[in-house]
Amino acid sequence: MKDMNEYDTFIRIAEDCPVSEAVIPKAKGESKTIPVIQYEMLSNHPYRYTQEDVLFEVFAERNQISETERAAAREKFFSKGQPCLRTSSLGKRYGWGIHHDAEGKVAIYAVESDEYLKLMNDNSIAQCKAMRSKKA
Repeated sequence: MKDMNEYDTFIRIAEDCPVSEAVIPKAKGESKTIPVIQYEMLSNHPYRYTQEDVLFEVFAERNQISETERAAAREKFFSKGQPCLRTSSLGKRYGWGIHHDAEGKVAIYAVESDEYLKLMNDNSIAQCKAMRSKKA
């Protein structure tokens, strides 16, 4: 299986992100949305999870996959291509930059924070932007 994680990379907010200060995503009704699950994982546990962990945990939680079924489900999930965190609403809509460290572990930073600015100006790591929501 191909490694889908990023290393030493900072994903800045999208060019067409509608906010200038980061917004915490809110759940809609009873079920948590994808951005809510991603935000909770990454804000509560910075640099604990890889991109693959985040993508799969969101899928597993939304599809109510039990702990006993997770290993097989994860293998099947990654047997086909999955969108990376550049497509996450955290960077496209909510104003959160996503940093992947040297081990591929992920944390998020509010666009208005000093840490975001520091990462954005760090030439030792790869820089990219979250995907735009609309075509240019």
